Amino acid sequence: MRMAGQFRSYVWDPVLIISQIALMQFIYYGCLGLWIALLDALIHYSPSLDQLFNCELLGFSSVHGRISMMAFILNSLTCALGLLYFIRRGKQCLDFTVTVHLFHIVGCWIYNAHFPSTITWWLLMFVCIGLMAVTGEYLCLRTELNEIPLSSAPKSNV
Repeated sequence: MRMAGQFRSYVWDPVLIISQIALMQFIYYGCLGLWIALLDALIHYSPSLDQLFNCELLGFSSVHGRISMMAFILNSLTCALGLLYFIRRGKQCLDFTVTVHLFHIVGCWIYNAHFPSTITWWLLMFVCIGLMAVTGEYLCLRTELNEIPLSSAPKSNV
């Protein structure tokens, strides 16, 4: 169903949306786990689920808290690449970023048996949301603004 005067047709496809949400969650936790494992290997610390879900662990007072915070920041940049390759729409980057982080908040709530309440955790989540959304949107818009070739003929220098 294509409307006149529009470049793209927009059809609400719940299967596509749910698939993209599931894929972004997989990318989020898969890459976060890899970043935590890599950074923990540097300081000879064994990774645990607490580093992913424990709100009290994050902070500047311990090495493990700083390493976990660094993993979350690096993960935001990695997930921005996921937005570029799998979402591909600058207008949807903030939506998918917030959705991924809302699922993470629910996961932390279930894991800790209480709602996340530390200010450091919330500040880190807002920084990660901003970093992932802005970087993903920048990358997607950069791709969207590439020249569209109108013909397959070679360009001539006139």
